[in-house]
Amino acid sequence: MNVPYRQIRAAYTEEAVTVYQAYDPAIAGRAVAAQRFVPPFKRERMTWIKPSFHWMMYRSGWAAKPGQTRVLAVEITRDGFEWALARSCPSHPGTDDDHASWAARLRDSPVRIQWDPERDAHLNPLPYRSIQIGLSREAVDRYVDQWIVSITDITDTLGAVRAGASAPPAERPYPLPPALAAVVGAA
Repeated sequence: MNVPYRQIRAAYTEEAVTVYQAYDPAIAGRAVAAQRFVPPFKRERMTWIKPSFHWMMYRSGWAAKPGQTRVLAVEITRDGFEWALARSCPSHPGTDDDHASWAARLRDSPVRIQWDPERDAHLNPLPYRSIQIGLSREAVDRYVDQWIVSITDITDTLGAVRAGASAPPAERPYPLPPALAAVVGAA
């Protein structure tokens, strides 16, 4: 399979895209109960959403790392997801970027983008990248107040997926309009 170096792969429907986050039980439990993020979740902090299931498993250590023992599958509207991508800035300047222009864009943007090595089922790095999306300021407020369709705690299913007894969520290339692909640096 020939996978582009930077491509958003996600589980999605016509209306929503699934992203993943890992939290401690106090935040996760309240979010699932309220079907939105409520305190002790802090809107003032950047929150990172990940469309890649395996990258989330890598980041959270299959829900074993402190503060990341509950993994949530958060369905958000595709309109919200694309709003975030359209207003994003890479966390690091590209080789062709003017540093001052990039720094100003980073300062003004409510969304950061990082492309990190995608992971396989054993969490080994793959030769292509997976997107992480950092939401701050207005983007966090929109995420919490407008974009969330549902929040599901998937922690109890992770053991079966890790053992190969259950399949991970089916992810496929997300259909980005060309202008949006250019903003996030996708292939």
